[in-house]
Amino acid sequence: MTRKLLQRNSRAYTVVALVTVATLVSGCNKKEPAPVATPPASVQSKQIQAKVVQRPVSTALVKLSPPLAANQFDFSGKKDPFKPAIAAKAATAPVSEDMKKALHGGLPIHSFDVSQFRLIGIVTGAKENHAMVVDPNGKGYVLKTGMTIGKNDGRVTAVRINGVDVVEQFKDDNGRVRKENIRITLPRKQ
Repeated sequence: MTRKLLQRNSRAYTVVALVTVATLVSGCNKKEPAPVATPPASVQSKQIQAKVVQRPVSTALVKLSPPLAANQFDFSGKKDPFKPAIAAKAATAPVSEDMKKALHGGLPIHSFDVSQFRLIGIVTGAKENHAMVVDPNGKGYVLKTGMTIGKNDGRVTAVRINGVDVVEQFKDDNGRVRKENIRITLPRKQ
């Protein structure tokens, strides 16, 4: 009984193997029609007579690409990590005084005379002092040394504990450049 089972199983495995081989051979060559399952003896003879699927290629006809270098990454679209984030400003041509006034004319801090500003507070710091001034409209501004203020582009020269020193340069009627020192002081407490 077991012998008959083994023969049936081996026949079943043989048939499955034949169908699998026939499917693989028919899939590789599109010109040939799919072979029909035949007895095992004929399959073995077909396997011996099987056609070569791929032609041998001469190595003289094949061009090989050069070997790849060790590092062939393309960083052309990437940001340079060693380049400074803030570029140094290029030297610009000197700006005429008319252009300066046109540029600063739009800022509210440059639309009033320096004497019209009121000093309301001074903040002393380790490196530099800051001053808070208010224009006639009530808008406040923080000043530090080097900033400009007023219609005549007065430059803040010092911020001291008791007031702010501003130097205005302007041309008088004779065409001479004059400097006027203006001090804005804190109001006295009553």
